[in-house]
Amino acid sequence: MKKVVLSVALVLSIVLILCACADKNVASNPWDSATYKENTEFGSGSTTVVVKLVVQDKTVDFTINTDKTTLGDALLEHNLISGENSTYGLYVKVVNGIEADYNKTNSYWAFTKDGTSLLTGVDGEKISSGNKYEIIYTEN
Repeated sequence: MKKVVLSVALVLSIVLILCACADKNVASNPWDSATYKENTEFGSGSTTVVVKLVVQDKTVDFTINTDKTTLGDALLEHNLISGENSTYGLYVKVVNGIEADYNKTNSYWAFTKDGTSLLTGVDGEKISSGNKYEIIYTEN
């Protein structure tokens, strides 16, 4: 009887371990946590910029009308980004409710203007009407 109980316990333990490992390997869809899943327009300011959010194979365009002077302030104004302040400026960890944290998932947000990487952080990037930006979810 002991052998039967031990065998059943061993089999159940193996099944539980396999299930736990399988759950960790299931890739979650970052868009599940997104606040906006379709093109959206924000604000009523005199400067208009378009920000394309690219995450995996899906994109969403944000048209932002603002009186702010930097990209970071315009995005913060509409709660589209959040992160941590550092000596280098704002380290953006969340865009549109989607987290990219290099320390947790080897992912980060890349910011470009017309396809060229920004030379400043978002809080130092001056904006003018007609500017087009991309925020790209990047994994290593």
